[in-house]
Amino acid sequence: MLNLAMMLEESAATLPGRDALVVDGTRLTYAEVDAAANQVANLLAARGIGRGDTVALASVNIPAFPIVYYGILKAGAAVVPFNVLLKSREIAYHLGDSGAKAFFCFAGGPGLPLGEEGRAGFDATPGCEHFFLLDESFTDLLDGWPTTFETVATEPGDTAVVLYTSGTTGTPKGAELTHANMVLNALTCHRVFGTVEHDVHLVTLPLFHSFGQSVQLNAGFAAGATLVLLPRFDPRTALELMQREGVTFFAGVPTMYWGLVGADPAEFDLDAITGTLRIAVSGGAALPVEILEQVHKIYGVRIREGYGLSETSPVATFNHPGRVAKPGSIGQPVWGVELKLIDKDGTEVPDGEAGEIAIRGHNVMKGYLGRPDATAQAIRDGWFRTGDIGTRDTDGYYFIVDRAKDMIVRGGFNVYPRELEEVIMTHPAVSLVAVVGVPHPSHGEEVKAFVIRKPDATLTEPELVSWCKQNMAGYKYPRVVEFRDEFPMTSTGKVLKRELR
Repeated sequence: MLNLAMMLEESAATLPGRDALVVDGTRLTYAEVDAAANQVANLLAARGIGRGDTVALASVNIPAFPIVYYGILKAGAAVVPFNVLLKSREIAYHLGDSGAKAFFCFAGGPGLPLGEEGRAGFDATPGCEHFFLLDESFTDLLDGWPTTFETVATEPGDTAVVLYTSGTTGTPKGAELTHANMVLNALTCHRVFGTVEHDVHLVTLPLFHSFGQSVQLNAGFAAGATLVLLPRFDPRTALELMQREGVTFFAGVPTMYWGLVGADPAEFDLDAITGTLRIAVSGGAALPVEILEQVHKIYGVRIREGYGLSETSPVATFNHPGRVAKPGSIGQPVWGVELKLIDKDGTEVPDGEAGEIAIRGHNVMKGYLGRPDATAQAIRDGWFRTGDIGTRDTDGYYFIVDRAKDMIVRGGFNVYPRELEEVIMTHPAVSLVAVVGVPHPSHGEEVKAFVIRKPDATLTEPELVSWCKQNMAGYKYPRVVEFRDEFPMTSTGKVLKRELR
């Protein structure tokens, strides 16, 4: 037997009185979270839901998310987390495609009518039988159900979680992650992040996403950590919580670190923050070296980058503590995982040359739910083809060059936006940049930079184009610059380049 719910159960047995969750003044102990998850499991079991079934969950970072998440797992079913920004049509697609028998949906509020969208999506999905609204009455829903439950004996190869890909290259697909995938990834996080007697995580990464789910929820609960939930990232609020709760562990995407750099440190007790913060982790997108250096200068912590995908549970590489951390590198493979770089024919390329990253190990998904052809295309001879282009140095450190789909072909030359972004970020007037390819009648594509200027900066397009021309090869530098006050972003903080295009 192996069940991902053991991440919660073991800590509830050994540390029942420790705070497991903290949010908006509410504090729940491990014993309380486990008891509530058992009530969810009893609720589901009474409706005939168990091993082999799927149950959907759409919620922001509130206590109901981990309670329902582990309750579904205890019942033997697989969790299908949904992005909270999905609309009713998309929700109906995900419910139908995953075969979900039940749907737990956060009520939402002004600006996020998730409850309405979720109900409409549920009503349009005949196969989904039960709808549970996560609002103030959620505790009433659980009242009367026993607080004990014997977790269903699932097997290591059973599906524990189905994570849907973003769908940027087609119809969203559900990556089936097994109990073994998820448990081993959480325990591997302990190896690479290290543990202390009592870690305090600030969790502002959405728990419906693989990054926050494995690195903080599952890994954190397995270590008996306290998770301070922040439903929506705000730099000031994040720093206030770090100061007040004694946060030791922060994980974020680059735009979150960009926000922390832009905050006024004079408003906070930096000694208190830096005195407890032991590790900062970045993933989800490439972290500009300039931001990494600024975070280290202000907050005294050296961000360590890692890399992974939903299909790899997600962690595949990391800049391991105790080893040299190379700025701009995603590090080396984690325990039990192998990486290689291949060309379009699948042949491995040597160090220093760019190739597609392929991954093999305990973290690779079972496959795409109900899509054997897509699975066979993505996993060949046991190696998962990521679609990401990278290089490897002679020390075995990997570097992301770019997403294959983001690469720009200008006049027959390959241009990698990430390389240009790193350079442009060093301009003293630039706060954030995103480089994309736009159609061009003779060159095929032209290089365009979207830029957010630093406060009070007066940088103009001709000035930046001229500066780039002096600092980049002739075929690389952007000929077009557009200034923005903000960028469109996903709920996880990634810049939506497809919208910029």
